[in-house]
Amino acid sequence: MQKISLLAATALLVIDPAMAMPPPLPPVEGKDAATLQAEMESRGMYEGLLATLYLDRIAKVDDYGPKLDAVVATFPNADVMTEAKLLYEERKAGKLRGPLHGIPILIKDNIEVAGPLPTTAGSLALQGNVTGRDAPIIARLRNAGAVILGKTNLSEWANIRSNNSTSGWSAVGGLTKNPHALDRNTCGSSAGSAAAVAASLAPLAIGTETDGSITCPAGVNGIVGFKPTVGLVSRTHIVPISHSQDTAGPMTLTVRDAAAVMTVIAGSDPADRATAEADARKVDYTAALSADALKGKRVGVLRDRVGDRADIAALFDAALKQITDLGATVVEIADSRKGLEELGAAEFEVLMTELKADIATYLAGLPANDGPKTLADLIAFNRANPAELKWFDQSLFELAESKGGLDSTAYIAAREKAARLAGAEGIDRLMEEHDVNLLVGVTNGPAWTNDLVNGDHYSGPSVSQLPAVAGYPHLTVPMGAVAGLPIGVSFIGGKWADANVLAAGYAYEQASRKRVTPTYRVGIEP
Repeated sequence: MQKISLLAATALLVIDPAMAMPPPLPPVEGKDAATLQAEMESRGMYEGLLATLYLDRIAKVDDYGPKLDAVVATFPNADVMTEAKLLYEERKAGKLRGPLHGIPILIKDNIEVAGPLPTTAGSLALQGNVTGRDAPIIARLRNAGAVILGKTNLSEWANIRSNNSTSGWSAVGGLTKNPHALDRNTCGSSAGSAAAVAASLAPLAIGTETDGSITCPAGVNGIVGFKPTVGLVSRTHIVPISHSQDTAGPMTLTVRDAAAVMTVIAGSDPADRATAEADARKVDYTAALSADALKGKRVGVLRDRVGDRADIAALFDAALKQITDLGATVVEIADSRKGLEELGAAEFEVLMTELKADIATYLAGLPANDGPKTLADLIAFNRANPAELKWFDQSLFELAESKGGLDSTAYIAAREKAARLAGAEGIDRLMEEHDVNLLVGVTNGPAWTNDLVNGDHYSGPSVSQLPAVAGYPHLTVPMGAVAGLPIGVSFIGGKWADANVLAAGYAYEQASRKRVTPTYRVGIEP
């Protein structure tokens, strides 16, 4: 990790000789991108100074201080400042690229970003994976004026190597800590992105999800996370698990910021067939936001997925009252699991088969020709490198390697069943039978204590599976905390209903304001 000092980074700024050095920005802690954008406009601040403040905060909070280990690497100061200076000059000339102009962002380390930093997916096997290319979503962010600071830690291989893993740990980045309680887990796999935004190491981050890997970390770390409809955002040059379920998405402090990021990264990519409809489906997601978005809506409550904790149920009931007060009609759903008993097994078969095929396709397409090319190569690498298997095994890798190809009868049947059960007979059926516009549920339980020896012991509620397998949009918004540990409320919609889901979450967020400020303590509240 490149260490940053505020003095050294500020010295790299190129100041307009006709202007005096502007006064320093107020502290960035807790500030969303929209607030920072307004401050740059009103105070005439330099984009480079804003980037410097975040780089300095990464050094103080992530590398020292609480030492969150949320950020695995930052780009060289000179590169960041060159980009920031160009954006400042454009602002001076009256050219603004949009709401992300000059706003710093961090990127999960399974997404390729051009420059000297590798894309590792947390694995030592990819430590030299410097591809020199931007994933299409990164190119879109750059074109929109976002300033890329660096890469965030993740659960290694996006948490698909072992059932005994500890979320937030990778051989490359170590164990990411939860800023609300340093001995508590960050959930996975977009652990670093979530913890970084919660700790104000950047106002924005990009995560990825196959099943819960955006929404669970966002909920556990007390921020907003949005998993879009699969096919709305390109997956090219992103280390894959499953072409049926993978997607990237924003992790932010507010729903407005998530909508602004989605407006930028949504769109078709000729190299990703799943995105063929994206250009026709995408909209300006910020324009769809309204404090009245829940008025007149019918909202289905996933009551049987809340769990048996009275404190979580109380938070959820308070959120439902807020939703009702905003003009929505709440419809209780007591049997959302009915008929879906075989969904888990079908999803698992799909993930194991697609992992083997999709990771081989990704590895074979890397510019370097001297690294691993197949899942079998990764398994062999891990066996030869004890640091990789120090805390947990690679049993899921080995199971995936035993699977047939994408033309196997077992896979084809499982893919059809999973899509049908989660989509037509899952979310679509629930919304139709109960005549509702969207579904709401509890995103997560309280963060569990880290235990590298025994692995994760998460036992809270979760509603991620149905939208993940169906490929439908899922938004989580903070709804309070239990003993200081954040809990999120989920908003789920049908395919391509991303704007409606974001708008509903925005209306709730504006009325509730339940985001909790991190305390960086060890242990829970007394």
